[in-house]
Amino acid sequence: MPRNVDLNLLPALQAILEEQSVTRGAARLGLSQPAMSASLGKLRRHFRDELLTRNGNVYELTPLAQQLVEPTHTAVRAVGRLFANEGEFDPATAEREFTVVMSDYATEALAPTVSRLLRAASPGSRLHINSITPQIVDTAPDSMRTRDLIVMPHGFLTGLSHRDLYEDDWVCIVSEDDESASRQLTMDDLANRPWAVTFHQRTAFTTSVQQLRMQGVEPNVEVVTENYLTLGSLVAGTNRIAVVQERLGRILERKGEVRVLPPPFAADPLVETMWWHPTYDNDAAHKWFRDLFITAGIEIT
Repeated sequence: MPRNVDLNLLPALQAILEEQSVTRGAARLGLSQPAMSASLGKLRRHFRDELLTRNGNVYELTPLAQQLVEPTHTAVRAVGRLFANEGEFDPATAEREFTVVMSDYATEALAPTVSRLLRAASPGSRLHINSITPQIVDTAPDSMRTRDLIVMPHGFLTGLSHRDLYEDDWVCIVSEDDESASRQLTMDDLANRPWAVTFHQRTAFTTSVQQLRMQGVEPNVEVVTENYLTLGSLVAGTNRIAVVQERLGRILERKGEVRVLPPPFAADPLVETMWWHPTYDNDAAHKWFRDLFITAGIEIT
């Protein structure tokens, strides 16, 4: 780290970037406006950029400042975690934010139970859910240094500690009004029908689709989405097909848009797993939070 960096400016930088106002940033940190203006001046000299500029009656972030928002948030979290890293953890009195990266499917399946358990055991703590993105997955384990957990199946991550949480079988969904789909789909149906899928990278297909490919069936992908919960709407009213987790399929079926059918091939169940950076293996708060997730996984099975 450069010797001339003043880490005392980090809270001021975060407040200015998020509030986009010296006045609101000062109030947020409990500082006087002149003190915050002085901090902004130091930050401008350091970055050689105005950071905050007036546009009419409002202030706006410069392009560089916009690029600093996420790295600044990450840095503040990292510093906070460093000084919160204690040998013991008392959930009843703790005030901590736990950040978890999950798909909308995993959020729907796990988050209600996790949040209920967290509120009961640690009312001062907070759950922050981030959506899974290819960047987070591709840059792991580095991307997990400032996040507590990422929940996703095996086959996509390396260099992280992990623990399995629960299993979910695979099912097919078709439109509720699709009269051409019988109660039992065939392999020809899977080969010939258009598909709706999630995350259409070759390495990001679900394990069920990977197993299907091993049997010589290549999905005819017509629609790609990064949100599992939108698959029902993308299948409804069409002859498309999607292969989804059974819990998700039942959720979509209850909306009345799709029907759930068994797959015409033997698919190994999805094993939903929590992953974390090895530096947190022995962190007391992190171990407690992992145990809470394990309990949630047991409760939903």
